[in-house]
Amino acid sequence: MSEILTIAMPKGRIFEEAAELLRKAEYKLPPEFDESRKLIIDVPNENIRFILAKPMDVATYVEHGVADVGIAGKDVMLEEDRDVYEVLDLKISACHLAVAGLPNATLTDVAPKVATKYPKVASSYFREQGEQVEIIKLNGSIELAPLIGLADRIVDIVSTGQTLKENGLVELEHICDITSRLIVNPVSYRMKDQVIDELVERLSKVIGG
Repeated sequence: MSEILTIAMPKGRIFEEAAELLRKAEYKLPPEFDESRKLIIDVPNENIRFILAKPMDVATYVEHGVADVGIAGKDVMLEEDRDVYEVLDLKISACHLAVAGLPNATLTDVAPKVATKYPKVASSYFREQGEQVEIIKLNGSIELAPLIGLADRIVDIVSTGQTLKENGLVELEHICDITSRLIVNPVSYRMKDQVIDELVERLSKVIGG
């Protein structure tokens, strides 16, 4: 009997795409897997345990070893800087990080205010551009910040651009492309190398990596 592999997965869109990817890699996940509201789901026939978490928490679970591997967006990896191995680009949940704002807004401040839930990424980006900005950390509804005068610009994830459009905002600068990555706890990689290597190999075949 092979050892149990614990995988941390984010809820939402990434979860759905990752579950489909695992099925294509011939992991037999039960039909009710997708509808389950449980936070821990055991799949005994595959010797896998899934932990469902908020996207920003997946890398934390993997770093601390409560999960052997995880699926995390590159945006999380750039922002969190966790002690994990990034072993595979899963090429799912593609989007990008961008600077956005009101279309005709003039930036008169010496240090424009930028609202974001990615303060580290935003600070680094504007520093590289030679711009001095004031970062305002928000956890949600980032698009609201320019509309109520809290910030001049925002840095956020853009997928279709529909949310920006609906709130009267436009994309001003493209920062970087984002996809979901398979990440591994360094200790688990040594202790469970065979089962993790098998996971990587099976997923690689499916995504053409």
